[in-house]
Amino acid sequence: MAASAPTSFDEYAQRMGREIESSLERYTQWDEDCPPRLREAIRHSLLAPGKRLRPLLVLMAAEACGSPGGEAMPAACAVELVHTYSLIHDDLPAMDDDDMRRGRPSCHAKFGEALAILAGDALLARAFEILSRDVRPAETAVSCCQELARAAGATALVGGQADDLDAERTGGDMARLLAIHRRKTGALLEVCLRLGGLVASATERQFEALREYGQQLGLAFQIVDDLLDLDGNEAALGKRTGKDQDRGKLTFPGVMGREASRREAERLVSSAREALVVFGSQAGGLDALARFVVERKR
Repeated sequence: MAASAPTSFDEYAQRMGREIESSLERYTQWDEDCPPRLREAIRHSLLAPGKRLRPLLVLMAAEACGSPGGEAMPAACAVELVHTYSLIHDDLPAMDDDDMRRGRPSCHAKFGEALAILAGDALLARAFEILSRDVRPAETAVSCCQELARAAGATALVGGQADDLDAERTGGDMARLLAIHRRKTGALLEVCLRLGGLVASATERQFEALREYGQQLGLAFQIVDDLLDLDGNEAALGKRTGKDQDRGKLTFPGVMGREASRREAERLVSSAREALVVFGSQAGGLDALARFVVERKR
């Protein structure tokens, strides 16, 4: 197993977080043709306090592959824009119907459904503008655009969300649950690692290690998310709990039970950390993040 990094996830997040926040702030400046209310809705959701796990994954993956993290910042921000767009749309009454997100009213609760939809649309478009303009060289930018588009599309994030909504009506088993979250949650987490590797010109061996880490981590993250919806603190989470059970959603605790789910999350995180041995001490950030996922309370 990769040696435990002496630095905690919170320390990594503080070190990298200031630059992430500054970059997100810069990327959400538009000229006067952007209606002020739309700008406000976008920034309300994107700049709300959050863990920034996905941009951190991009930067940490690049760092593990030997690249200065700053080179991957445009890709890191692009992923966070896509993630925030997906949250805005997931929160809509026609989807998961959440009125709180990141400790604030969700976008539609504050600005109305129509403007929330448009804010999500604008974030998605901006993400690919950033990748195509700011990632260098151009060949890497093209690859990043292709990878993120696939991860956000009909066979991954959007397809997983569609299947998740259908499962509320038709139910399902463990195989369906795994298929949903491999796409809905796992695909975007995995592409973060892929983008970091692309910017850093990772080797095939490094890409394979990142893929293995991402698969295990993505599933562990979703299991812990399901557990927090049952047992978590609403104030700490910044969103309403108990909603999955209320809606009859297909969840890991619902299929496996609480204790088995906790054990499985721990096993998956252990496997994710094992995959990092390829990187040696350069993977300290990824290792700290894996430990945070299984220990998190928010």
